[in-house]
Amino acid sequence: MRYTCHTIEGEPATFPVGKVVCVGRNYAEHARELNNPVPTEPLLFMKPATALAPFSDPVRLPEQRGSVHYETEIAILIGREISHISSENVITAIAGVGLALDLTLRELQGRLKEKGHPWEIAKGFDGACPLSSFVSTERVGQWDDIDFQLSIDGEIRQHGNSIEMLMPILPLISYISEHFTLCPGDVVLTGTPAGVGELASGMTLKAEINGLMAVESSVL
Repeated sequence: MRYTCHTIEGEPATFPVGKVVCVGRNYAEHARELNNPVPTEPLLFMKPATALAPFSDPVRLPEQRGSVHYETEIAILIGREISHISSENVITAIAGVGLALDLTLRELQGRLKEKGHPWEIAKGFDGACPLSSFVSTERVGQWDDIDFQLSIDGEIRQHGNSIEMLMPILPLISYISEHFTLCPGDVVLTGTPAGVGELASGMTLKAEINGLMAVESSVL
């Protein structure tokens, strides 16, 4: 099953499914845990809309493609078309906040990086972006204090806070809009904290934004 529209909890608004814009290494400790340099500006890549799947659906691991790593991220739903928008005005274009897993074929990504090639085929396979529904921006208190975590089989594996981002959410979306237009239904993944690891069949997953939402899944 793939997404047919995005929804905001408690509201009738729906949005079409668009592209997914991701930022790599937006948490310094995550960059270091994979022995990557800490970037001085956002490292952007994309997932196609066909990578999206409801977070609550079971995760299906691709067969014979090597290890699949989880990366838990705050997801931002874009509500109107924006281009070259200032950081001060970004909030007017955000429709909702949710959670996503940036699933990665880690061994394949490593081989691509060694050759200096793009990462998309390691990041954009079908189902590579389990995504929750969204909560409205009115429920977000401080954009630089969004606390979130991922538990696997009841054990916390990732814990992060938006204050730790190298480029915070609002300036990040402004930066992205300087390079290409964001449209209603597009989703921005804002980076993952340290603690990424391999998924295995039988695992149970629970991702939470403290005080806002929680979503659960399992791995087939």
